Formats: sequence, structure tokens, C-alpha cells
Amino acid sequence: MTKLTPKAPPRAGLSAPERQQLNEVEKQEWLDSLAYVMADGGVKRAADLLEDLDNYAYFHGAPIEFKQSTPYINTIALEDQPEYPGDADLERKIRNINRWNAVAMVIRANKASDGIGGHLSTYASAAELLEVGFNHFFRGHGAGQDRDLIFYQGHASPGVYARSFLEGRFDEARLNRFRRELQPDGEGLSSYPHPWLMPDYWEFPTVSMGLGPLQAIYQARFIKYLENRGLKPKGDAKVWAFLGDGEMDEPQSIGGIRFAAYENLDNLIFVLNANLQRLDGPVRANSKVIQEFESLFLGAGWNVIKVIWDSKWDELLQKDYGGHIVKRFEALVDGESQRYAAFGGKELRENFFNTPELKAMIEGWSDADLELLNRGGHDINKIYAAYKKAVEHKGSPTIIIPRTVKGYGLGESAQARNVAHQVKKLDFSTMKDLRDLLELPLTDEQVEHLEYYHPSPDSPEVKYALERRAALGGLIPARHVEYPHPTIPQGEFYEEFAKGSGERSVSTTMAAVSILSKLLRDKEIGKYIVPIVPDEARTFGMDALVPRIGIYSPRGQTYKPVDSGSLMAYKESVDGQMLEEGITEDGAMASFIAAGTAYAHHGVPTIPFFVLYSMFGMQRVGDLVWAAADQRTRGFILGATAGRTTLAGEGLQHQDGNSHLQAYVVPNLKAYDPAFAYELAVIFEQGIKRMYVDGIDEFYYVTIDNENEQQPAMPEDGRTHAEISEGIMKGMYRFQRSANKKAKLQAQILASGPAMGAAFEAVKKLEDYGVAADIWSVTSYKELHQDALMTQRWNMLHPTEEQKVSYVASQLTKDNAPGVLISVSDYVKLGADGLNGHLDRKLWTLGTDGFGRSEAREELRDHFEVDAKHVVLATLYALQRDGKIKGDVVAKAIADLGIDTTREAPVLR
Repeated sequence: MTKLTPKAPPRAGLSAPERQQLNEVEKQEWLDSLAYVMADGGVKRAADLLEDLDNYAYFHGAPIEFKQSTPYINTIALEDQPEYPGDADLERKIRNINRWNAVAMVIRANKASDGIGGHLSTYASAAELLEVGFNHFFRGHGAGQDRDLIFYQGHASPGVYARSFLEGRFDEARLNRFRRELQPDGEGLSSYPHPWLMPDYWEFPTVSMGLGPLQAIYQARFIKYLENRGLKPKGDAKVWAFLGDGEMDEPQSIGGIRFAAYENLDNLIFVLNANLQRLDGPVRANSKVIQEFESLFLGAGWNVIKVIWDSKWDELLQKDYGGHIVKRFEALVDGESQRYAAFGGKELRENFFNTPELKAMIEGWSDADLELLNRGGHDINKIYAAYKKAVEHKGSPTIIIPRTVKGYGLGESAQARNVAHQVKKLDFSTMKDLRDLLELPLTDEQVEHLEYYHPSPDSPEVKYALERRAALGGLIPARHVEYPHPTIPQGEFYEEFAKGSGERSVSTTMAAVSILSKLLRDKEIGKYIVPIVPDEARTFGMDALVPRIGIYSPRGQTYKPVDSGSLMAYKESVDGQMLEEGITEDGAMASFIAAGTAYAHHGVPTIPFFVLYSMFGMQRVGDLVWAAADQRTRGFILGATAGRTTLAGEGLQHQDGNSHLQAYVVPNLKAYDPAFAYELAVIFEQGIKRMYVDGIDEFYYVTIDNENEQQPAMPEDGRTHAEISEGIMKGMYRFQRSANKKAKLQAQILASGPAMGAAFEAVKKLEDYGVAADIWSVTSYKELHQDALMTQRWNMLHPTEEQKVSYVASQLTKDNAPGVLISVSDYVKLGADGLNGHLDRKLWTLGTDGFGRSEAREELRDHFEVDAKHVVLATLYALQRDGKIKGDVVAKAIADLGIDTTREAPVLR
């Protein structure tokens, strides 16, 4: 670049006032020049010129501070603001009605049951944001492939219920059952969006904050996936996510934003309700949270639209030729801003308009006039402009950041106060003020009794609301489940796995991949299978699938992979079937949820198989698993390299002995720990049938290990395939009877997953002590325990009727399964211990309590006392306690087996 000689006179020698005067003249000349360029060449030419100036200054070393944010004003200029298309007066009345009914509902609930809770202030801040969407943007199911998915801000649920009341979907009696779902007189309303509790209404649970933003990203991505694979017609559907600024503190809230931009998710719109408050106080009292979010999302590649100031501010901005108001905006911090929202016009006059230039601009304004200077998130014209620009934007996701007031309109006890989130009640005087503010025709007596207001089904307000929804595709929120039930493979399809692996050694992880591979080739459901993996496909033996089905990428493959030409070449494609999510279990779990709920959201019964390290499953993504359960997700989570002792050498963080316990607490998650390939085949076959043919809202956690063993055939001992399959699904069946029919000492060994090898070896060793042992394969302690609890409950409630027997108790009777009962698994003892109290004898349990170690399998199993010698010891000790043998027999066995009696228990290490 050529260095130009400055024409301006040198400033050296000028006095300070002279320099200041020169600076002002110079600035005005530049502004005039820029105004001329914008008027003559347009805003694009002005932007290009500014970029050239910026580059020139940088090249010559001008110390220009880098800023990744725009001035603290609205993104959309007044002259670019479209005309509002609706009846603004009617919409204002509708908002006022909804505001009142939302408040009345929460306060009535707390009067009926003190402390029942509910939230007033979130919807108060978001009413305009939601209502503009309801009236002009959110498309319902009637819009077909263009229908939108909406993540509502969880704490705003009272306002959404109030809208449904106005539309005639709920009556007063149901509003009175807000947070009272166990009342005998009818359906209640859940505290927050919960599809499990209201399956025809809510679609996404959002109040576990941080999970909504992440799920919204992957739902938007899955829409693109379905369209690019031809499973869904291409449309213009949007995913809207209404979020709180305090919610963005959660790592998951921002964890996927770069991914969203990389995937060009222009079907995704975040609406970040910046009321500047968390639950306890300001989000960023000493700075401006909106500016922080703008920088964050701009840097991630998003389209950012700020809606900060309402139309009243435009009057001042239009005549602010010197930029004094914008300069004052830049100096503003959120803590100061909250005071203006809380204390009104007087505070604004004294502390915001605090320079001669600013005071001159409001000369003649009263405090009431100043109170009309509001935040942009309460101006429907500004909101509409932002929404319209967002839905028309192409190429990247959009975040709209409207500035609102928490507790807007709720009086001095709540509006913009630190306590706003906790306010559940308002006094009579405040309610009267609210009625007057909302201009509702309610008497003082009606206000005192907290009566709801409904203007009648034939009123202009109701007719308008329903007309707008009809034009946009129907009433929302609404969850409709309608999908083609697929023809699924059964019987012969899985026959090869029932035959075993012969002489070939195969891990259950490899068996699972083989079944998955075969399902992918099936002509009926193959296209619906969605393999999901967080960057461990080779570890799990899934790399052979990559060149066949491809990894999904909206860009396709724009490069030649380093392994091109090989049979296992890395392949990305626009219609790829596998979702390889990188090192993000949270992201992969969000994909699992999107795929597992597509039957409801899109009418496409995709069947996700999410394969991950079992140790990084339940404990890392537990909250998302709970969210999956709430929204009735279907599919399979496969915990690979499972068990505390199978992952040799990896140590404490990688070795899983806990996940089945963590899976237990999720009510509709079925948890299985199969030992054999044919058990896996049965679980997959029956699980697919139950979820996608029978329509049962459940999903499956199945652990699979990485220990290569000869896979046995399904037992052929007179039982049918169906009988053994029933036992597998119910949680247990007898795998092998002892050949010794005459032994006086008998035992039943219950084994699961990778612990089955220890059971086989122990049976042989026990023969040396005259003990005959049967082996039972326990595929699910959770299934057994829950059935036992249900049986116990029925018996307790029907004491005079013939008592039922649980499945596990019926299998392990002394006649059918004589001798002592021993359980061994690669998981903590508590899973099996749950059966004690439901059997006619004690169940002695062995498990892997404690931290993992970096070691080989044999040493690990010795350390955790789950190897064959410890199974033998437990069996002999149980026989001693039953009076069948003497203690010296057990002592001799300890010596023979080389068991160290002096070491600490592994649970303490």
C-alpha cells in the first residue's frame, strides 16, 4: 500500500481546546463524506470503503482495537423496518388477556396449595416475543413439511397455557389444575413443557436449562439429514428455540453453536430473551450481556440480529446528529440498565440523560414520557422485523437477541427486581394495577377472587387468534404421532446369530455391529437405521460401514481422503447414513434424540443406534438421557467396551461398572447386559417391534463388551426359540444345567455380560468340591427387579387374593433351582442386590465396586474379586452359611485358590 501524505495541518503547537475543535470539525467532515457515499453509492459501497480504510490503517500500524460487536443499537435500521402486517390493537388485547390469565393461574395455584410454585416473570418478559410468533410465524402441523419445531422457554409455560385457554383448548377447570396433575377431577397442567406428561401438547422438555439449545441445533441438523437422504420432502421448516440469557451460562447452551454454523443450519433460529437477569440477580451487571453474546455468535459464524431499543427511542436517535445517545448506550452496563426498568422515568432523567447534550434532547419531556422509552423486546414492530429477516436469511443460523424486562408490568414487587424469578404471589393492590394497565373489564371483586378473563368464543380477540393459527397450519403446541409402521425383519433374519460363531472368537461389540450391518442392508427398514458414533467408529469395529453407507456431510466430500483406493476408505457424502459426530457425547446424544423422535416430529420412523464408550454414556450424558425419556425417544444406546474389567489397560476413567445403575433410574429406559450374540439379536428384534410396530414409548440401553470369545448357539434343550427369547427379554433364563444329577451340594450361578466366562470356569472348579452348579444368563437385573416390585405391590394391595409370584422368584424356586444362589457381574453389586427380599433365599453377589485400574483382564478380575476363584469362594461360603459344609472346607479352598485374605476390599481402593 502507498503511504499518503496527510493534508491536515499539524496538531503540534495547538492548545487543547484548539485540538478538540479541530477533532470535532474533522470528525464531522468524515461523517458528511460517509453520508454522501451512503446516499450516492448505497450501504454496500459504504461498507466496502470502510473495509478499505480499516485495511489501510492496519497496514500502517494504526492501533485500532479489534471489536467483534456492533454498536449497542438495533441491527435493523428504522428505514429497513417492514410494515407490521397484523391488527396491532387486537394483538395488544390478546397479549393483555394472556398476561392476566397467566398471572391469575399461578397465583390461584399457590393460594390453593401454598408453595406449589410457578413463574410469573419469564412470560411477562417474553409475551411479545411469543405472540408475534403465534400470530405471524410459527407454522403448525397443517403446514406439512414446512411446519416448525418450537422449543419454548420452560419457565414461560403459564403464558403458553393462557394462550391455549383463549383459543378454547383448555377450560377454567384445567387452568385450576396447573401443577396439580394427580387431582381426581381431571387432567392437570405440567409445571413445564413435559411431553411424557402431556403427550398431545408439548414436544420438547426445556426447563433443564442448556439442553434446549443443544437439542434445537441437532433437531435442525436432522431435518437437513432427512431431506438430503430423501426420507422427508424438502421444505422451509424452521426450528425456533426460545432461550434465557442466564441459561447461556450452561456449557451445553453454547457447546454446539460452531457446529450449527459449520452445517449451514439456516433453518435454525435462536431467540435469546435478554431480560438481563438470572434466577438470583443480574447476568452481567458490570457489562452488557447482549454485546457478549453478539461477539460469541458472530465469531461462531451466526447471523446476529439485536433488538435492543423500541420505537420511542427512534425519535431521539433520528435527531442525534452528534451520536451522543449511541455513545451513552456504549457506556451503559446492565446493572445500571436494570435500575431504569425498576425505577422508571425519574431515574432515567437523573442518571441516563446526564450530559448537557442529552438533557437538551429531552427538553419538555415529562417523567411519563421518559417511561415510554422501552426495550425493543416489547415492541412488536421491532420483533416482527427481526423475525422476518431471520426466516428469510440463508446460509447460516440466526440468533435474535431482544432486550426485555423480567417481570414486565408486574409492579414494584417484581419488575426488573432481583427477586422477580421467585415471585409467586401479588397482592390485591398490585393485581388491580395490573388490571388497569392491561385495560381488562374486571371488577375489583373479580380481581380479588383472581377470576380468569375470557372475552367469549365469538369475540374479535378469539376469532383473530384462531384465524391467525388457521392460516399458519393449526393450533400449537401440539404433538401428533402418525407414521408408517415399518415391516420389520423377524425369525429367519436373525437365525445366523442363534447358531453361534463356531470356532471363531467374536466380542459382543462385533456381534452388535454385524447385526446392525445386516439391518442396514434390509430392504424394508435399512433406510431408517441411523448409526451414530462420537468419533470411535474404528474402536467399535464400525469402520467397515463407512465406505458402504457413508458419513453424512451437507458438503459431501470436497477432498481426496488419504486412504482413497483402500477397501476401508473414509467416505463423506450428502446422503450419507452414519452420523459421525466427533468427540462430543452430548452432541451425539442430541442426534440420538432427534433421530429417535422423528417418528413424532416428521412421521419418519428412523431407528437410531448410538454406539459410545459405556463409561462415557450414562454418567456423561445422563441429563440428556432423562430428556430423551421425557420426550418419548425411541432407539438403542449401545454402551460399547462395557464392563469394569474388559477394557484392559485403560484405568479409572474408562472402565465402566456404573452405567447399569445409572440407567436403572430412567423409568422408560430398558437396560440389558447380554453375554451372547443371540441374546443381542433377540433384544434388537423385540425392541424394534415394541417401539416401532407396537408403538411403545421406550428406548434401550444395551452394554456390549470387547472380549473376543466363541459365541455359543442358543440352547437346544427342548425349549423353543420363543421361550428362550421370552426369558431374555424378561431378564433371565437358564443357560446350562449341571451334568451332575446326583450331587448333594448344588448351586445356581447367575452371570451376565463379560462375567459369563468366570461362571463357566467356576462351574468346572466347583466340581472338585462336589458342587453341581447351573448357569443362568441374566440379561437385565432392572427388568427382574421392576417385575418383582410390581408383583410385591399387587400382593400388598390384594392381601385376601391368591398371591402372585414374580418372574425371578418363579425361576429360582428351590424345586426348580436348588442350592445356593450366587450372582457375578462386571458391574457394581447393587444391581443384583436389588433382588434380595424377593427370593426364597439370599442371593450372594459379586461385582466391581470401586475405581478402575490400568491392568490386564485377569489381574483386574482378581482385584475386583469377580474371577472364577472368587465365584467358587462365594459359592462355598454360601453353602457353609446354609450348614451344608464346614468352615475348614472353605478355608482350604481359599488356600488352594491362592486368595489373599489380607488385602483391602476394592471398594475402599
